[in-house]
Amino acid sequence: MFAALPMVLVAYLSLTSWGGLGTPEFVGLENWSRLAGDPVMRRAVWLSLVLTVLNWIVQTPIALLLGVWAAGPQRNRAVLSAIFFLPLLLSSAAIAIIWRALLDPNFGPLAWLGPRLGLGSVDVLGGPTSAFAMIVFVTAWQFIPLHMLLYQGGARQIPASLYEAARIDGAGMLRSFWHITLPQLRHTITTSSVLMVVGSLTYFDTVLILTGGGPGTDTTIVPFLMYRAGFRSWELGYASAIAFTLVVVATVIALLLVRFTGFGSMRSTREGM
Repeated sequence: MFAALPMVLVAYLSLTSWGGLGTPEFVGLENWSRLAGDPVMRRAVWLSLVLTVLNWIVQTPIALLLGVWAAGPQRNRAVLSAIFFLPLLLSSAAIAIIWRALLDPNFGPLAWLGPRLGLGSVDVLGGPTSAFAMIVFVTAWQFIPLHMLLYQGGARQIPASLYEAARIDGAGMLRSFWHITLPQLRHTITTSSVLMVVGSLTYFDTVLILTGGGPGTDTTIVPFLMYRAGFRSWELGYASAIAFTLVVVATVIALLLVRFTGFGSMRSTREGM
C-alpha cells in the first residue's frame, strides 16, 4: 500500500501537465513522447549506466577484499575497521559538501598544491571526465564501508573447518580464497550488487552538490534530470514520467540479478546449528 499508492499517483501525474499549483491538466502521453525523444534523457541514461557499472567495478573488489580482511581475528583489524566505517556516520549531503570544499579550485587544498607542483590551477570538477571520475570516487569513499560490512559479516559465517581442510590438503591463501571464500560469499556478493546497482540508479544528492550535473550536462544522470525537471523547471508531469521509468528499470534490474544469480533459491547452509 505504501509503495503502490505513490507509484499510482506518479503514473497519473506522468499523464498531466502540472507546475505544482492548481489542478493538473491531463495531456495523455505527451510527457512520454517527449521522454522518448529527449536527447538529454538519452545521454542521462547512458551516464547512469556507466556510473552504475563503474561503481560496481570499483566498489565490489575493494569492499570484498577489505571485508574478508576485516573478518580476521587480529585486534588491530577491529580498530582500523572502526576508523574505516566513519563515512557511514555522515550523510551524503555532508560528504558531498566536504569533497566540494576540498576540490574547490580557488580555496581548496588543490589551489595551494597545484602551483607548487607546476600544474597551475587544478579544477577537477570543471572537466567532464575528471568531474565524472570524482563522482565515482566520492561514491566509493562513502559506500565501500557499507559493502565491506556485508562481506565482513558473510566471511565470519564461513566455517573454519573448510579452511582447516584446505590447509591440510596443501592449499595456500590464494587458492583458499578462490575456492572457499568466493563461493561461500556468492549470495553476499548478490546482495551487495543489488544494493549497489539500485543505489547507483536512484541517488542524486552527491551529483547535485558536487557538480550540479555539470559541466554542461556531462554528469547529469537520470535521477538528477528528474530533480531538475521537477524542482527547477517545475515540470512535475515530465519529472513523474522520468521517475516512473527509473523505478521500473531499477526494479527490473534488481529482479534480473536475483533471478540469474540464484539468490531467490538461497537456503541457509547453517540451518539447525
